[in-house]
Amino acid sequence: MDAILKPVAQRGDAADASLGRPTREQAEAAVRTLLAWAGDNPEREGVLDTPKRVAKAYEEIFSGYFQDPAEHLQRTFEDVGGYDDIVLVRGIPFFSHCEHHMLPFIGEAHVAYYPTDGVVGLSKIARVVDIFAKRLQTQENLTAQIVDALDTNLAPRGIAVMLEAEHQCMTMRGVQKRGVSTITTQFTGVFRDDPNEQVRFMSLVRDTRRG
Repeated sequence: MDAILKPVAQRGDAADASLGRPTREQAEAAVRTLLAWAGDNPEREGVLDTPKRVAKAYEEIFSGYFQDPAEHLQRTFEDVGGYDDIVLVRGIPFFSHCEHHMLPFIGEAHVAYYPTDGVVGLSKIARVVDIFAKRLQTQENLTAQIVDALDTNLAPRGIAVMLEAEHQCMTMRGVQKRGVSTITTQFTGVFRDDPNEQVRFMSLVRDTRRG
């Protein structure tokens, strides 16, 4: 599991500096430098408060660095009437940022697992997706991290994760191809070992898209 820093709300600038994290003032200065490098005037009225806004926005869109997904997967429910079939949470919207260009990629996650001794609250799966998405990422790594968190904390009989996303580093720059989606999948346990289970998972995801 990735090292988790303390939540921002529990830490001041002094603590940040001791851990090697720049202060807010340093972050704002960096934004002013980028504004000037881009060709704008950091002292212009329209962008005068932009460094503060960017620093505040970054606290939110990269808040996943300060959250531990294990905390959301600790509580499970065993009173499920003997249910032991697939649990699928499909169409979880997410946004993340490419670690190569720091541009967004936006899409949906479909997460399924076969419970062992109990099930986890459905909203917790969406929270796990958000925690890892709110970090600098590649889609491949994001997929693997979701699987690893579920596997480590729930020990299910199998996990299936599928991510579909459009990357702005392909639409805003470079080849500039709009509407191109990237799909990544990873399977463990029964999903990895039984191709029929993979087909079942994919069919359930496709049924969602038809709906």
